[in-house]
Amino acid sequence: QVQLVQSGGGLVQAGGSLRLSCAASGRTFTRYSMGWFRQAPGKEREFVAAISWSGRSTQYGDSVKGRFTISRDNGQNTVYLQMNSLKPEDTAVYYCAAHDQSTVVTASVMTYAYWGQGTQVTVSS
Repeated sequence: QVQLVQSGGGLVQAGGSLRLSCAASGRTFTRYSMGWFRQAPGKEREFVAAISWSGRSTQYGDSVKGRFTISRDNGQNTVYLQMNSLKPEDTAVYYCAAHDQSTVVTASVMTYAYWGQGTQVTVSS
């Protein structure tokens, strides 16, 4: 089992940037591919980005392509989400998640077994 603790987030103006971090503890970090999801009030949880254990494979949701970048540092057991050119519609609670199959990069929320506590990102217009 892996435990995920998120940091970062907060309030930023439109056009600004934020970086989210998700630190893992417990089982070996490279056993997992990692993902980021977000959920706005009254909406379903939405896929943002995912990365394989090695970092060589990534996938992004259509709404964030070209603006967000997912990365990981296996030496630090941490996955990051760099968010640039933020828009008010990016406002949501963001969650990191771990997938048991380390080579799988997927947007399927139901296949992620472990979740961080969530962190609020608010983008003002």
